[in-house]
Amino acid sequence: MPPLTLAPRALYEEVAELLRERIFSSQLAPGSWIDETRLAEEYGISRTPLREALKVLATEGLVTMKMRRGAYVTEVNAKDQSDVYHLLSLLESDAAGVVASRASARELQDLQAIHAELAAAVGDTSAFFTVNERFHMRLLEIADNRWRDQLCADLRKVMKLNRHNSLLKTGRIQESLREHQSIMDALLVRDATLATQRMREHFSSGLEAAA
Repeated sequence: MPPLTLAPRALYEEVAELLRERIFSSQLAPGSWIDETRLAEEYGISRTPLREALKVLATEGLVTMKMRRGAYVTEVNAKDQSDVYHLLSLLESDAAGVVASRASARELQDLQAIHAELAAAVGDTSAFFTVNERFHMRLLEIADNRWRDQLCADLRKVMKLNRHNSLLKTGRIQESLREHQSIMDALLVRDATLATQRMREHFSSGLEAAA
């Protein structure tokens, strides 16, 4: 039997990733209309893969399709933001409890190493944001529930539409780092109840800063 060959990444997936990057960097701002013709010309592609990419982003909540008006970058209102943080708080606090109870010593070392990187990134908002997300995704990975992982990944994409704004508030990065330290402390002593509580407090503070 001949070896299997993997199909190359679909063009629309590559286009979706390019658009995600532009949305997260605010090159495409919330509420802005997405000019399909201009983007297709810029990328040197037809509008078919571009439209398929926009459908993907629409399912992720990053793009809103409006009848006869085209695609727009999603604007996250106060209720949307509160709802996203609420769900992430429930899902990730539960994951923190699981990690405190079941993680191996090596897995906790992984989280400690990422936390050390987070502390080193305090002076760089963009780097802090990136490492912060990596910490949360690694914690979810250790908790090992693929359904929760997928839900959190999708919710975090919506949160990233204005997540940078909260970190720009005076003192928020330092406060976030302290919250991460308290989560890490609870994980290291394997206190599931405390880890769950600390993660909930972390999201509560994050929502307050993002408001």
